[in-house]
Amino acid sequence: MLTQNYYDLRGGDKMGSNNRQLERYEKLEKIGEGTYGVVYKARDSVTKELVALKKIKLENEDEGVPSTAMREISILKELQPHPNIVGLKEVIYQPNEKKLYLVFEYVEMDFKKFLDQNKHNLTLSQIKHFTFQILNGLNYCHSRRIIHRDLKPQNILIDKSTGIIKLADFGLARAFGVPIKTLTHEVETLWYRAPEILLSQKQYSLGVDIWSVGCILTEMVEKHGLFCGDSEIDQIFKIFQYHGTPTVQDWPNIADLPDFKPTFPRFRATPPEQFFKNFEKNGLDLVTKMIALDPAKRIYVKEAMKHPFFDDLNKEDLIKYFPPGQQNLAMQYGK
Repeated sequence: MLTQNYYDLRGGDKMGSNNRQLERYEKLEKIGEGTYGVVYKARDSVTKELVALKKIKLENEDEGVPSTAMREISILKELQPHPNIVGLKEVIYQPNEKKLYLVFEYVEMDFKKFLDQNKHNLTLSQIKHFTFQILNGLNYCHSRRIIHRDLKPQNILIDKSTGIIKLADFGLARAFGVPIKTLTHEVETLWYRAPEILLSQKQYSLGVDIWSVGCILTEMVEKHGLFCGDSEIDQIFKIFQYHGTPTVQDWPNIADLPDFKPTFPRFRATPPEQFFKNFEKNGLDLVTKMIALDPAKRIYVKEAMKHPFFDDLNKEDLIKYFPPGQQNLAMQYGK
């Protein structure tokens, strides 16, 4: 549980209540609301910059800060700073008033809204840049043994003026180790949910994130969702209608998954060239590796970033996607 009133993550210092006050932030409008909080657009009265102020509900007063909030704080602190991960500036905890606020950098639009408005006008170059940035932020997470678990356009932010992508909403993220402990399977919006989660696999790892990226990439290229189920079983069947209903030859431990039933319909696989209409050769190769049915066969994020699909990205353009001190990494990618 947090023991100090204020934390300033810019310098990693714990701040006293006299130095850092919630009143510093002027709420401008409500921009989001979820099960565990409300998000406001606000202005820092000292720096004049816009911020996103996330107020966390403290439902159970005796237990203090919710575990989801503590997890998000802990993980975001570990991931700072990175150009493709939303910046957490400050944590304000007021135990006497039972209030907890997370102060984030303000990014004007979530990627779902952006796609709703622009997906029919995206160029292939834009799609490559957006996908590369998502992978770059994800690679930073995975290199620190953190699985996001909830990647979807709603949890990705975009600065429209720069085209910079930010991964956000780490409330369901998990740090992982070996062996990986059993994780809850109710973690993602249905359309972006990996099949091993849908089938209640007790141990899952990095592949759940790369599956989600494949779904997002497809949405940009094909202009519609990849597998658009309206229930968990419908989602499973839509995946199987593309991949074919798996056998142990396709996915060795499929019969051990709690929600896989031998009575499932026996769908035949659809060739990728027939299923996908708008991908060029390299894009089709990449997305099929991202959405491999068996998670053990999916491409890793670092491998995906080096895929020929991204060969024509300009190295100088990529530099801005890497943190200071790591910008030489851009030289590993693109022309």
